[in-house]
Amino acid sequence: QVQLVESGGGLVQAGGSLRLSCAASGNIGRIRSMGWYRQAPGKQRELVAASTNGGTINYADSVKARFTISRDNAKNTVYLQMNSLKPEDTAVYYCYADARTSGSFYFYDYWGQGTQVTVSS
Repeated sequence: QVQLVESGGGLVQAGGSLRLSCAASGNIGRIRSMGWYRQAPGKQRELVAASTNGGTINYADSVKARFTISRDNAKNTVYLQMNSLKPEDTAVYYCYADARTSGSFYFYDYWGQGTQVTVSS
């Protein structure tokens, strides 16, 4: 199994910044990509940012130029630097990893427990 633990959420005023971290651990064979989704109350979960091993990075249009995703592959950790936060960024943020366990050929999406980000106006 692969476990993901997030940290760094909290309450911030509009225009402020937060940095989320997510560390993967367990019986990791290989991670192909890591990233972040978010889910606001009453809305579907949406992709925020994703980073693949090949260097491809994708952002939701709503966060481009404000959020930056980065990875430390040696630590199996992904970060999300969030700047110029807006009230509409308020959501539970979930980390994911597209990974396989050691000895397995199959990749699965593993998820963290979620961390709350609240942006006040």
